[in-house]
Amino acid sequence: MFVLNSINDTDTHKQLYLAVALTAYLFTVFVNLTLIVTICLEKALHEPMYFFVCNLCVNAMLGANTFYPRFIFDLSTQVYLISYYECLLQNCLIFYYVFCEYTSLAVMAYDRFVAVCRPLEYHSVMTPRRVLHLVLFTWLFTLVEVAVGGGLTSRLPMCGTRITRIYCSNWPIVKLSCPGADTTGNSLYGYVLLFIHVSQAMLIVVSYIHIIRTSLRSTSGWAKFLQTCLPHLITLVNFNVALVLDMFDSRFGLYQRSQASRNFMSVEFLVVPPLINPLIYGMSLTKIRRRIIKFCKHQIKPTI
Repeated sequence: MFVLNSINDTDTHKQLYLAVALTAYLFTVFVNLTLIVTICLEKALHEPMYFFVCNLCVNAMLGANTFYPRFIFDLSTQVYLISYYECLLQNCLIFYYVFCEYTSLAVMAYDRFVAVCRPLEYHSVMTPRRVLHLVLFTWLFTLVEVAVGGGLTSRLPMCGTRITRIYCSNWPIVKLSCPGADTTGNSLYGYVLLFIHVSQAMLIVVSYIHIIRTSLRSTSGWAKFLQTCLPHLITLVNFNVALVLDMFDSRFGLYQRSQASRNFMSVEFLVVPPLINPLIYGMSLTKIRRRIIKFCKHQIKPTI
């Protein structure tokens, strides 16, 4: 059994944290489900860009349901214990959410690059078959990443029991391994993952350099960028900043802050993106906004 030691910091305001967590969880599920249902039911939204947004929302649901239910349960009890296998499962699912989110954002950057920089070729390049392959690649590639990482962590003998987080995360688990345990493979694989996702980040940056250059050539191009690319860029920046801060704090402990601040930093990428991404896309993408408004008006229309 492991002890989620950082949850002790919530004891003084437990009821407040519980109310906030429950509200945030329900709202996150609601806004993501709204977008998923709207995109699936409306044929006008059956385009690659909206399909990728739907995929992002599905992944957000995975992240929310991996973190919130367990956290809400822990807040409602006095003993913050989690079994070894449940901890490994939560760790793998959280990492699946993170890697899938990042790969999804890279795929969406490619989609926007083709749409803005090669508009005449867009429908011949982003065919339904190509879109399906890209989504499958996102999920299967992430599955391989998580399977290898989870396998390397599960082989380690554990001697420690206290995890300095409010959820199970890979590196804090690795640090609980017995003295003398070989963690070289875990460290090397961490650098491999870093290389993979930094490469994805570079591809996204290069894509957006081309997108911005193309958009600046005309007023209509810049308007299209603001409407369809800016939401993706905001999502990307928010996720990257939160993830980098958490990674440096987890690995190197560079931040001398209160435990409450560190707790917030450690969950920001799990809490904020799934909550605000649907709002960003729902408000910024005209077609989605119109369809949601139309659906709501239809539901509240009085029957005679």
